[in-house]
Amino acid sequence: MSNTIYRAYYFAVAPLQPASEILIAELGFAGFESFVETEKGVTAYIQKQEWYEAILDDIQILKSDEFKISYTAEDIKQTNWNAEWEKNFNPIIVDDLCAVRAPFHDPFETQYDIVIEPKMSFGTGHHETTHMMIQHILRHDFEGKTVLDMGCGTGVLAILAEMKGASSVDAIDIDEWCYINSLENVERNNCKQISVYEGDASLLAGKQYDIVIANINRNILLNDLPTYAATLNKNATLLLSGFYEQDIQLMEEACHRLTLKLDKKIERNNWVALKFVN
Repeated sequence: MSNTIYRAYYFAVAPLQPASEILIAELGFAGFESFVETEKGVTAYIQKQEWYEAILDDIQILKSDEFKISYTAEDIKQTNWNAEWEKNFNPIIVDDLCAVRAPFHDPFETQYDIVIEPKMSFGTGHHETTHMMIQHILRHDFEGKTVLDMGCGTGVLAILAEMKGASSVDAIDIDEWCYINSLENVERNNCKQISVYEGDASLLAGKQYDIVIANINRNILLNDLPTYAATLNKNATLLLSGFYEQDIQLMEEACHRLTLKLDKKIERNNWVALKFVN
């Protein structure tokens, strides 16, 4: 893993919002796997073996007259990542209850203090979707609950679920680096109830949960929703994010077909996080 080469793109975006969110979403569909939002725009990473010369050709926002977006690019080794994210990673505090910080930051006097070394994984809490999912978790009862964190990234949501009293948490990500990074962060936060797995929704056969958390992208969610619904215990909760406000109706209709009802909605810069119950 340490010799993996990444193609790094440094995007300058004006105005920043909503262009940065749209850019991240489109790059995600194109195969980019990691993002850092900066003061000037977005830094995006893709494994060099997945990169090709015309990868930006279908990124529609780059052709828009509404925003001014420029970029430079370079190849970096994964071992250079620490220096990259340390330059941009500032701690965040969500609802004055939960801090998400790096190991080199001083501890916060919050109820939940999570230490994350993201490296190449998604989920520092800075992106709107992670931030909103943290808000949902903070407002929900996790005491004694069995939990699934699907597409766990850094493991930050799984870690918070355990801190809130979950009896067991399965954290799953299809990306090998996210799997390894989640294991590291679980250990870093002294978590004992989290099991981390590398894979996709096929790992859920025969599993049952009280709470399912899935912060992925819209198309994967729509494809895997029936699998998630099949794992839900009676009176269970499904937390979904990774899509835009205009996708709410589509997600709600898909969940309604699975006898899931929309219970709560959080919005942040056109991104949404929805809570469904059965």
